[in-house]
Amino acid sequence: MTDRLSVGVLQGVPTEGRNPRTVDIDLLPTLDVLRLINAEDEQVPGAVAKVLPQVAKAVDLAVDALRGGGRVHYFGAGTSGRLAVLDSAELPPTFGIEPGLIVAHHAGGLGALSQAIEDVEDDEDLGARDAEDVRLGEFAVGITASGRTPYVVGALRAAAAQGARTALISSNPGAAFGTEVDVNIAVETGPEAVTGSTRMKAGTATKLVLNAMSTAAMVRLGRTYSNLMVSVNALNSKLRGRVIKILVEATGLDAETCAAALADAGGDTRTALLSLLCDVPPDHAAEALAAAGGSVRDAMRGIRPEV
Repeated sequence: MTDRLSVGVLQGVPTEGRNPRTVDIDLLPTLDVLRLINAEDEQVPGAVAKVLPQVAKAVDLAVDALRGGGRVHYFGAGTSGRLAVLDSAELPPTFGIEPGLIVAHHAGGLGALSQAIEDVEDDEDLGARDAEDVRLGEFAVGITASGRTPYVVGALRAAAAQGARTALISSNPGAAFGTEVDVNIAVETGPEAVTGSTRMKAGTATKLVLNAMSTAAMVRLGRTYSNLMVSVNALNSKLRGRVIKILVEATGLDAETCAAALADAGGDTRTALLSLLCDVPPDHAAEALAAAGGSVRDAMRGIRPEV
């Protein structure tokens, strides 16, 4: 994740500073090494909490893009890119969205996921080329610990030129590029336990921000009911059992009734749930869901305005 830039360029980047609390880490027994690392990790959630207003703006931009028929794009290199791929890959099975709505662009492509490819993160033109399919009204998120990785800068500049809104996720509040984006999410994680190893605190902060941002966007889009993953569909026996448990939790009905409703709905969790909650046939529930953009609560109000 650390940018392969000159020492001079890295001066002033918080994640590249030497941590005074861990200078003797190599002299300590194993448990004390772990305690030092853990103490540094404990700082990350608080640092993320300070930038939640910016994360909220990013969520709203993501929701606007997706509701408008567009996509959300992640751009990152190294650890940043890998975390982006992980987040985007987990959204379709968790929330039932179409693959390709949240797109992760990793510098160097799939080959760079498991093995570092030299110099790709320094290629601003590569970032611009990877952003060529970003369209007007879409949302592009750049992820870089330093806030200045050329691949990410090139991608976001190209995306903005094509009419997309942009956000930067970094651990550098002083990054100059932060002034060029619509939303600057700069998590102040400070120096790492091992100098420059930004897969640690900076990486943890990135994962927290991405998880929170994408999950909140899915909640806003109605892909949950309460705190339940009602967009998961019963595609195998394991998922069928999970879905029946979700239906039981959401409705208070017994497992047999929920299993029957799920079968009648062709394995579609939201259709089964709405059918049970509003006591309507599955086809009526499916039509109401389609009219409500897939939101169970909005569909309930469409069937029973008093709900």
